[in-house]
Amino acid sequence: MKKAKRNIIIVTVMLFVCAAVYLNWSYNNSWGRADEAMVEAEDAAMAAALAEEEEAEAAFDYFAEARLTRQTSRDEALSLLQTAAASESASQETIDSAMDAIAAMAQWSMQETQVENLLIARGFEDCVVYMADGSVTVAVPAPAEGLSEADVARITETITAETDYDASQLRVIEIKPGATAETSGDAAEAADETLAAPATASPAAAETSPAA
Repeated sequence: MKKAKRNIIIVTVMLFVCAAVYLNWSYNNSWGRADEAMVEAEDAAMAAALAEEEEAEAAFDYFAEARLTRQTSRDEALSLLQTAAASESASQETIDSAMDAIAAMAQWSMQETQVENLLIARGFEDCVVYMADGSVTVAVPAPAEGLSEADVARITETITAETDYDASQLRVIEIKPGATAETSGDAAEAADETLAAPATASPAAAETSPAA
């Protein structure tokens, strides 16, 4: 889906370029020289199209990086748990606890993907979900003015209907236009901390929308 959006943006930019070239050629043939106002308008349209493409690319990069961070964190946690369970000196209690944690992370991973697909199907351009023991964090794109109450309600309804979490355990992080995993302000920093946290840690969110 992201590749399709990216292709649409690229095609849109190319159409602007083709249209500008054609209009310039047509005007020159009809009147002998390009009109400065028309050239400026074409340049402005091109600049706006390129800015929109860059903004969309930045959003794609943020969510792609967030998912990679989540996977890396999970892989590291699983490796530690597997090592603990396989240790010759490990007690049965330690082994059982490690196996329970591994099973929980496997379930979280499946549910995260399921919820992400549902939220995208329900109108969000992209999202990243991170589940942990007793808490769930959802990062979604948001306009400059922030998510509406209806948006937050949609997220809350999806989480409570598809998982065992309730609204009090949900944190919604707004990723504003132009945000990247490195330079997105407080909200993205909170998301990075959440997605990089150990699997048993409670996610932290510096800037969140109410999930009630």
